[in-house]
Amino acid sequence: MPTTSFLIRLLQRALIPALLPLALVLGAAAPAAAQTATLRVSAIPDEAPTELQRKFKPLGEYLQKETGLTVQFTPVTDYAAVVEGLASGKIDLAWLGGFTFVQARLRTQGQARPIVQRAEDEKFTSRFIVPIDSPAKTLADLKGKNFAFGSPSSTSGHLMPRFFLQQAGINPETDFKAVAFSGAHDATVAFVASGRAEAGVLNASVWDKLTETGNPNAAKVRVLATTPPYYDYNWTVRPGLDAALAKKLADAFLKLDPANPAHQEILGLQRASKFIPTQSSNYDGIEAAAKAAGLIK
Repeated sequence: MPTTSFLIRLLQRALIPALLPLALVLGAAAPAAAQTATLRVSAIPDEAPTELQRKFKPLGEYLQKETGLTVQFTPVTDYAAVVEGLASGKIDLAWLGGFTFVQARLRTQGQARPIVQRAEDEKFTSRFIVPIDSPAKTLADLKGKNFAFGSPSSTSGHLMPRFFLQQAGINPETDFKAVAFSGAHDATVAFVASGRAEAGVLNASVWDKLTETGNPNAAKVRVLATTPPYYDYNWTVRPGLDAALAKKLADAFLKLDPANPAHQEILGLQRASKFIPTQSSNYDGIEAAAKAAGLIK
């Protein structure tokens, strides 16, 4: 009868050759997974999709170099999709407006976290516009007009302008002849330029860019009024993102230096003089304004 030690040696000779290929496959898979790790990035669609892609390309290449990860930009069709992408873990990093961040914060029970904002976002503003030949001189003159906001979830194209209109004694639902939502800041300018709306509002950054680049629609309208300043855009990471990676991302943004020629294009496309740290509490005022406007409970 075979001894126990003989049976053990027999099993080893039979199993080791069979298991060796599996061990090699598993051993090779681990480095491959690390090499193909992807940072999934998105942004609220506050401008045309082609413009968002153009703005992100050099930034994505920079983040890829800084993190060692493959960076994938995924455009979305509406603001809510970015919030859901962060909440479901399908998006790791997102460019959000202040109101969209508040929505993401509520949707994730406070787990979505802003890491940086542009210096300009500490004192952001919106511009009310009218056709260049409009007789309007004040916001009160817009009563009875067709008015265009941007997206319903836009901080600078809807929420804060609505809040300031209400503070000026203007109720959009009753004081305007009709209210439309263009969907994006550049689209609002097109609405007013074409006569589809008699007035509208968009964020100051996009307005400045359109006028600087000689946009034909911007040439047909003028600024009627500018809102008081408020906090707006930021880069937010999803709940559960590795803390070391979140810090690496924040550090990468904070390292962008306008004196460095290699960084100038990135900052220019982002309309940023520099990036600075931010925190969730900066956007408490946005949440209060949204509640006052009845946009969230």
